[in-house]
Amino acid sequence: MAGVRINVNVGVLGHIDSGKTALARALSTTASTAAFDKQPQSRERGITLDLGFSCFSVPLPARLRSALPTSHPAAPETGPEPGEPQLQVTLVDCPGHASLIRTIIGGAQIIDLMMLVIDVTKGMQTQSAECLVIGQIACQKLIVVLNKTDLLAEGKKQAAIEKMTKKMQKTLENTKFRGAPIIPVAAKPGGPEAPETEAPQGISELIEVVKKVKSMQMFHMPVTSAMQGDRLGICVTQFDPKLLERGLVCAPESLHTVHAAIISVEKIPYFRGPLQTKAKFHITLGHETVMGRLMFFSPAPDNFDHEPVLNTFDFSREYLFQEQYLCKDLEQGSTGSDQATEKAVQAIEGLCPRQQWALVEFEKPVTCPQLCLVIGFRLNADIHSNMCRLAFHGILLHGLEDKNYTESLLPKLRVYKLKHKHGFVERVIDDYSVIGRSLFKKETNIQLFVGLKVHLSTGELGVIDSSFGQSGKFKINIPGGLGPESKKILTPALKKRSRASKGEMAKQEEGAERQEPAQHVTLSLSFKRYVFDTHKHMVQSP
Repeated sequence: MAGVRINVNVGVLGHIDSGKTALARALSTTASTAAFDKQPQSRERGITLDLGFSCFSVPLPARLRSALPTSHPAAPETGPEPGEPQLQVTLVDCPGHASLIRTIIGGAQIIDLMMLVIDVTKGMQTQSAECLVIGQIACQKLIVVLNKTDLLAEGKKQAAIEKMTKKMQKTLENTKFRGAPIIPVAAKPGGPEAPETEAPQGISELIEVVKKVKSMQMFHMPVTSAMQGDRLGICVTQFDPKLLERGLVCAPESLHTVHAAIISVEKIPYFRGPLQTKAKFHITLGHETVMGRLMFFSPAPDNFDHEPVLNTFDFSREYLFQEQYLCKDLEQGSTGSDQATEKAVQAIEGLCPRQQWALVEFEKPVTCPQLCLVIGFRLNADIHSNMCRLAFHGILLHGLEDKNYTESLLPKLRVYKLKHKHGFVERVIDDYSVIGRSLFKKETNIQLFVGLKVHLSTGELGVIDSSFGQSGKFKINIPGGLGPESKKILTPALKKRSRASKGEMAKQEEGAERQEPAQHVTLSLSFKRYVFDTHKHMVQSP
């Protein structure tokens, strides 16, 4: 194990001016060229604008040494005890300004553990809450750092720290970070202008809580290999670095450029308002953020309770189109669509599907790996409002690489809309035929519906046979004939018709005269129409 150096990436996130960069500086012993706001723009504006990287190392804890394989890759060591196994902590300093949320999300995707930095004098702020939501999506471990304890009145400091600790414990209670360590520190006593002789407070206690291990990386040290998550410097000859802002280094065929994607979707509870089909969101996947338009869909209703499948998508199954993402707090009638209202009622009654998906169509192609994390948010929302801009998260299950995907691939996606129409039996022709109305509009081409099955409220099954006249009426054939009860209900119209002359009958057929049954008999027509079927066929279950 001599010479082993294990790396863990720790994200430093929090509201602007909570002291994240000062904390990273106080912890670090080695900085990269991108650390501590070295960019001219960051110095000019006085805020962090991009990810910063720095690190420190501590002896590898004994509980982790026993888990190391004997063949674990070694690297040259520097420091007071060469050969002693080391735990290297790479700090990823993320911006805190609300307008830089896409950079914050990008940083969160490469971390193993998150340090949420809270200004102890202010508590949770808007971007603190957003960072906590991002943490729940992107990582498994959290440390809360109560910074700026030096600003508390000396006689009331401990009481103030305990009060804020209890508040944070309550905030974390309903998250997966319940029970996370909460450490008070003063990363830069006296503030940014204080002399460097002022020693940080609480840093050694903070270092003790780092636990999770991921991969090997070296700062300013030669290595022969690197892996995902490593901070790696690459020397490229005869290349102007000003020509490249950010890019991807990858093995051939490991990344794909997609024009659209099918993703799993889970709404973030703190996002206000519905997630509606056809809505546009800013979407981060891989290390890019683009605009995307969404179409939501779910399993067929009989499969709402099926176990979620998190890493594949089955094109052979049928899926139900949704006007919006379904969740139990959905308000009835929120979209004005009958179908959406019906589904909202189902959701409220506890029939919400266990898994939902979305087709995302990007405004420009995106290069990313399969099964990467996807986060949707409203970048155009007011950054000063007290609301969560993060809307949903999920996994990219299938990327559509063909730019002509609407013709080549989407017809394979069997998403259907359930259509329901209702009308009435106007009168009986004979025991096996009735005339229907109010199911179609006057201008509807009824010929398209010929052969479809309709159900009578009296229990009979009928088949649309033809149009009848010019006002949207139609003739229904009833293969099994009308039952005795149905005849009884429809008898008044039948008797009236039997006494009518041939001339009167002809007038009735043209809609000039109508005799209603003694009691309304309703008709219902239900069918599927597949969203991506270019012929718009109507399909009924056998």
